[in-house]
Amino acid sequence: MNEQITGLMFKQMVLHGSAAITAQKQAINDLNVFPVPDGDTGTNMSMTIGAAATELRKSNPATVEQAASITASTLLRGARGNSGVILSLLFRGLSKGLKGHAQADAATFAAAMQEGVSAAYKAVMKPAEGTVLTVSRLAAKRAVEVAAEEKDVEKVLEEAIREGYDALAQTIEMNPVLKKAGVVDAGGKGYLLILEGMLSGMRGEPLPETDEEGEAPNEKADFAMMAAEEITFAFDTVFIVRKSTPDVSLEGLRTYLNSIGDSLVIGEDDEAFKVHVHTNIPGSALNEAQKYGTLELAKIENMRTQAEDLAAGKHVQSTDDLDAVEAALESGASQEEQGHVVAEPEKKYGFLAVCAGDGLAAVFQDLGADGVVSGGQTMNPSTESILDGVDRIPAETVFILPNNSNIIMAAQQCAALTEKHVVVIPTKTVPQGITAMMNVDFEAPDAQTITDAMTESLSTVTTAQITYAARNSDFDGFEIREGDYLALEEGKLFGTDSSLDALLHKLAERAVEKEASFISLYFGEDVTEEDAQKAGALFEAACPNAEVAVLSGGQPVYYYIISME
Repeated sequence: MNEQITGLMFKQMVLHGSAAITAQKQAINDLNVFPVPDGDTGTNMSMTIGAAATELRKSNPATVEQAASITASTLLRGARGNSGVILSLLFRGLSKGLKGHAQADAATFAAAMQEGVSAAYKAVMKPAEGTVLTVSRLAAKRAVEVAAEEKDVEKVLEEAIREGYDALAQTIEMNPVLKKAGVVDAGGKGYLLILEGMLSGMRGEPLPETDEEGEAPNEKADFAMMAAEEITFAFDTVFIVRKSTPDVSLEGLRTYLNSIGDSLVIGEDDEAFKVHVHTNIPGSALNEAQKYGTLELAKIENMRTQAEDLAAGKHVQSTDDLDAVEAALESGASQEEQGHVVAEPEKKYGFLAVCAGDGLAAVFQDLGADGVVSGGQTMNPSTESILDGVDRIPAETVFILPNNSNIIMAAQQCAALTEKHVVVIPTKTVPQGITAMMNVDFEAPDAQTITDAMTESLSTVTTAQITYAARNSDFDGFEIREGDYLALEEGKLFGTDSSLDALLHKLAERAVEKEASFISLYFGEDVTEEDAQKAGALFEAACPNAEVAVLSGGQPVYYYIISME
């Protein structure tokens, strides 16, 4: 029995909560379907509370107020995704409720839990029931009820968890997206795992194991039931802004962001605020936010392409480099101490490309790229890897060609980590990167001239790719079987067939429709030269007036990357 939570006890509770969600983060990832089946809720929540756990290990909090304050402030900056932001808000409110307390009794802790729920609901513009909000609200309500008659904090938290699981079981019926996929809410489940870990920490026990009884919903979401067209706003956008003044009002920003997107959550403290929003114009969201302070960090992910990749049976990539960047900044280690080489500038401009495959690397180098970082689909390089490539180039300004939508944000983080001037050209495919390099004027008077020319050229090229299906699915009108070939055009599913030649014929017909004048086929590591030349001949026959080139790309994952201009 425990009647008081001390600072050191709260620290142990958070450490246990972090360990509990980390141990089961993949199970939570497998549940995630809302608002898009990107499978990262467990990762986001574990990394969010993990940041607080890391900070708490360095401290020896004398009071529960201090322990909760450290937790809340670290969670704000460490929050990832919608689930992570809401989790940070729950703890932010909890911290507010524990302010001024050296220890917390049952009633104080229960009231603080409810304060956390209020903070989360207040920050979410359009709270959706059947989510972690519902689970946390009903859990906190039960905690307050029990605390009115019970002094044992363990009993209060235990009853809150029990009520939370009852609420979680109902989320499948409350949310149509969850019902379609046949799962409970991932965020709600993750939150309860954290509470269970906190209860174990309070009791001084090892991490508890969940033993669910009865007929459970699906253990994994049926992602084949989901489709990209269900996503209203494509870009999952998260950023941190340092406030211009501590008392700046964010109501104007909240109104604006709600007008251009949904799933809006804003968390703040006296120094900074963090925004999560889904929108089709992330640049506008960032620009508007800078009226309220200085942009510090940001990440943007395209949920439609994530859904399409998932439906195609491919591993879904997500931006995961912000924590590495923050860790590097916080370490205070010099570049020399980290074994980092910085080349002295010998020229005005340099170019760094990201791609996978020796053939593609050679193409970029032939076009004037000073360096190539290995990476692409399913193997995104870290910001540190890209930064190392930037600093090794002996130029004042370095242009980065990410050549993949999941690498753009990691590349953009380099600007704050080097003394060199970094310009990221937002190339989403290798053909876009090649086209951009072909439009470089190496004698241009300034960097902006080069930037404009490269950026404007991106719209002139259409990218098609052929890969394979890793599993059976039914997506966007296509019945896909494991092992089938998949054709993508500009990242969207174009066609599927058991015959590679059939897809090549369809893409050749597409080239005719687009009246392509220049067609380049980059064949991958699993395609022979002979087969590639046959594919080239097929395009030549379909487009007799086009210039067709067949080149060895050597790339993994994709049999062909096809550029049509």
